[in-house]
Amino acid sequence: MNLPELLRARPILQAPMAGGTSTPALVHAVSGAGGLGWLAAGYLSAQALSEQIDAVRELGTEVFGVNVFVPSGSPAPAPAVEAYRAELAEDARRREVEVGPATYDDDAWEAKLDLLLSAAVPVVSFTFGCPSAEVLERLRGAGTATVVTATTVEEARTAVARGADGVCVQGVEAGGHRATFDPAHGDDQPLLQLLPEVVRAVEVPVIAAGGLMTGADIAAARAAGAGAVQLGTAFLRCSESGAQAAHKAALADPAFTETALTWAFTGRPARGLSNRFMGEHRNAPGAYPEVHHMTKPLRTAAARAADPEGMALWAGTGFRQAGELPAADLVAQLRAEATEAGARF
Repeated sequence: MNLPELLRARPILQAPMAGGTSTPALVHAVSGAGGLGWLAAGYLSAQALSEQIDAVRELGTEVFGVNVFVPSGSPAPAPAVEAYRAELAEDARRREVEVGPATYDDDAWEAKLDLLLSAAVPVVSFTFGCPSAEVLERLRGAGTATVVTATTVEEARTAVARGADGVCVQGVEAGGHRATFDPAHGDDQPLLQLLPEVVRAVEVPVIAAGGLMTGADIAAARAAGAGAVQLGTAFLRCSESGAQAAHKAALADPAFTETALTWAFTGRPARGLSNRFMGEHRNAPGAYPEVHHMTKPLRTAAARAADPEGMALWAGTGFRQAGELPAADLVAQLRAEATEAGARF
């Protein structure tokens, strides 16, 4: 797949949102409207990911992407993890569940790579790090374009040096996980500050992500040098989104007034609507994916009870502008607004 041609034809991307939000129906709707839809491989087994890829293709969509989490380096120190387990005990008691096991895993990395190599997906992106040059070359040999998500100029340069076909620049405004290679030493720059720096530093297509909600936002990112734009929060309330009903409702609930970065839910920094759980666990350790597995039963119970105060309500800073409409209509609206604001497609 020729990435520059793909992005010229489809400059509006729906961000891959792990945990069930990026459904095959959402991907199909976005790509069918002339955007580029993305499946999120994070937290799925290779078999489940294969089924989602098949589902997208059975809907008649051939042009789409898949995002994969790059494994963390090593298990977190046990004392910090166990201390957090003790801290979570009261939440677990309140929910009548047990704190989950502090499991370390690589999110089925090798199995997913093997699947993507055989499935010949048009484009694959990576979050939480940059794969080896050998992995990127193998995907290219299968006809797949590759994109690495970066939060600094150095991360972008590393991605290009290893052979990535493109870079997705994520500003600090983005909802969900920060994509930084090293969460302990991340650089949280606003998108429109970081974007032109990366555009000057690399000679591959650059996709802008982070806080983009409207056509005017898209036009500003394009003016700053982005070859394409990626929006996640804007699609959360769409009918095809798999986000929990309580999550969708919270985006429009006046009780939720701001977002913040938190480590409380997964042990990696991520942006969501500020709620009780985040406030009570401000000192959560950097322990991914152990913390993710530990809090999963608590998050599941909160979602079952439709209690947003205990859920991970991932959202970017512009969350209040998320509309409740079909994804295809949103793509058309964004394109029209961006054109009116001066963006060239």
